Amino acid sequence: MAKFEKELPKELIKQFEKLSDNTTTMFEEMTKSGAEVVKKNVIANLPGNLKESNFKNNISLTKSYKTPSDGGVNTKVIIKGYFKNENGIKTPAPLVANLFEYGRSNSPFPKEPFFRKSFKRKQIEKAMLDVQKEYIDE
Repeated sequence: MAKFEKELPKELIKQFEKLSDNTTTMFEEMTKSGAEVVKKNVIANLPGNLKESNFKNNISLTKSYKTPSDGGVNTKVIIKGYFKNENGIKTPAPLVANLFEYGRSNSPFPKEPFFRKSFKRKQIEKAMLDVQKEYIDE
């Protein structure tokens, strides 16, 4: 019976070892870069009324974290804090975003979605793959 043995090149083995040591860090940076793309899109897609105000200061990213259920790595784009309108009234920023995103049937606020249309898959994947290439090419 024929026998075949082949060793992997030492460079490839070193690259695999380096990737296995830095996997969590790489995933954290990948999700963070994808979330930054979404954050920029959210700020760019803000409706006119919100764009003119300081609402963009209420949009931020969470720290990268591991989910306990499946061990995945996530970074979220969140809307937090309070928003002060031109009359000086403070309102929770997530409530203001929800009003613009989904509208309200009994008031003069029509639906102006800006958050949902900010998730552009190709842009997010490109940003994440760029970070992955940095780790692989090192």
